Amino acid sequence: MEKKELTIFERHPIIKDILSLITFVVAIVVGTMTINAFVFRSYNVVGVSMENTLHNNDRVIVNRLAVSLAHFKGEEYVPERGQVIVFANGEANGPLTCGIDTTIRDQYIIKRVIAFPGERVIVKDGELTVINDEHPEGFHPDDETRKSDTDGPKKDTSGEVDMIVPEGEIFVAGDNREGTHSYDSRYGLGTVPYCRIIGPVALRLFPFNHLRTF
Repeated sequence: MEKKELTIFERHPIIKDILSLITFVVAIVVGTMTINAFVFRSYNVVGVSMENTLHNNDRVIVNRLAVSLAHFKGEEYVPERGQVIVFANGEANGPLTCGIDTTIRDQYIIKRVIAFPGERVIVKDGELTVINDEHPEGFHPDDETRKSDTDGPKKDTSGEVDMIVPEGEIFVAGDNREGTHSYDSRYGLGTVPYCRIIGPVALRLFPFNHLRTF
């Protein structure tokens, strides 16, 4: 009877185990990178600029899928007014172009969407007003997003602003606009190009006793 020759895996089963482990690790890494790039991404909130909605050290999950689908169709992702979004920071002493400066300490920023291209934004006497074709007399976007005194934008908005939002960009602000607590479109940041948006916040994951969706 002819003797069957053993395969290398049969002669050295440990090789098969090692290759299986390597394949598993590669699959996990690729899967994690794909999910992180195109589906969901997590960030830690740093500072008090989004109080009372979000607090320092909160962990949030950002929905990348909406942005990925828009880009797949060759379109810019346009968030909804009032959404809390994460976007890439611009150059420390320059305009918010579409490239990402990885040398900046606060590479990503979290703020609330206030106004869109062509809309006029006025901050005066502690109140933020948006004027557009639909509301020529102006309206207060915070009225829709302030759920209570402890959830949503604080009532007072500091600063003096009167500007038209440029094409292809949005006006953003933190929820804590008293004084200079929030570095946003009122103070130094300027308006944000659509191409810099990472995605809208979908979930606060941590602390677990304050778990909530957005």
